[in-house]
Amino acid sequence: MRAAFLVFAVTLLVAAGPPAGSAHRAGGGLVALVTAEGENSLVAVSLPDGRVIRRVTLPADPENVVAQAEGPAVVVSSKGHAVTVLAWHSLRIVATFRDFRSPHLAAITPDAKWAYVTDDGTGYLSVIDLARLRLVRRLYVGLGAHHLSFSGDGRRLWIALGERARRIVVVNTAIPDRPRVQTSFNPGFAAHDLAFSPDGRRVWVTSDADGGVRVLDAATHHLHYTVVGGTPPQHLAFGRGDVAYVTSGYGNTIEMVDSRNGRVLRRVAAPHGSFNVTTLAGTVLTSSLLRGTVAEFDSRLHLLRTVEVASATRDVAGSVWP
Repeated sequence: MRAAFLVFAVTLLVAAGPPAGSAHRAGGGLVALVTAEGENSLVAVSLPDGRVIRRVTLPADPENVVAQAEGPAVVVSSKGHAVTVLAWHSLRIVATFRDFRSPHLAAITPDAKWAYVTDDGTGYLSVIDLARLRLVRRLYVGLGAHHLSFSGDGRRLWIALGERARRIVVVNTAIPDRPRVQTSFNPGFAAHDLAFSPDGRRVWVTSDADGGVRVLDAATHHLHYTVVGGTPPQHLAFGRGDVAYVTSGYGNTIEMVDSRNGRVLRRVAAPHGSFNVTTLAGTVLTSSLLRGTVAEFDSRLHLLRTVEVASATRDVAGSVWP
C-alpha cells in the first residue's frame, strides 16, 4: 500500500454554487447510497443527520453504485457476476442481471433512461433499458473495459480499458440502444478515472501512475493542461459553478479545482482511503474503502460529518428522497 500523508488547505476558497442542503429546501431529503462490499449490501444513509435508514442484501461483492437524484440505483457486483437495479427511495430490487463475467462499473445516461455497464473480463459494454428492465445490447469495446463517462448531451461515451489504461475508447451513443465504437486512442499515460466537463468540450482523466490529472480536448484528444493532484489513483466529480473535485484516497485529500483553468482552489484532508466521490445538491460525498466511512462536505469543502457505515465502503451515490 502506498504511503499516506495529510495535506491541509493551501489557498483561498472561491464560491462554488449553492450551499449544501438545497435538496432539503426543495422538499426532499438527501440520501447517500453506499456499497458495503464485505457485507454484500447497499446502505442508505440519511443526510444531514447521518442515520442508516436502509440496508439491502445484494449479490456478492457489490462494488459500485450509480443513481440519478430521483431515479433507480444500479449496483455492480463483480464477484457475484451481477448487476442489480433498485427502485428509487424504496430500494426494492426490481431486476437482477447475472449474465456477466466481471462487471465493474456503470453509468446512467443523462436522461436517466439507460444504464451502461462495463465488463472488464469480456470487454463488452452492456446497455440496460431502465424502463423495461431489459438488457438490450452488448458491444465489444476491448478487454479491461473499466471507468466510463457520458458527455452532458448523452451522445458520447469514453471508456478506459483498465485501471491503468493505455487505451481509451470513444463510443457514439446518439442512439442509446445501438452504441457503436467511434474511435480509440492512446492517452500517453496510465489512465484511471475520467469525466466529461459540464460543457462537454473537455474530458478530465486521472492517472494510476502519477499525481497529474490531464484535461483533454473531447474532439481532438489533445492535452489542454494538467492539474496537480494527490497520490494516485485519483477520482473526480464535477459540481456547480465550473468546479471539479478530485480525491486522493492514499493521499488522504480532496481538492477543489477551477475547471476553466485547472487552478487548485482548495485542498483539505479526507478520511484515509476516500477514493470515490460524487456531488449532489451542493454537497460533496466521498466513501472510504479503507475506513468504512462516508464523509459529507459542503461545496466549499467544509467537512460536515463523517459516518461509519461498514467495514469497507467502496462507492457512494447521491439520491433525493421524498
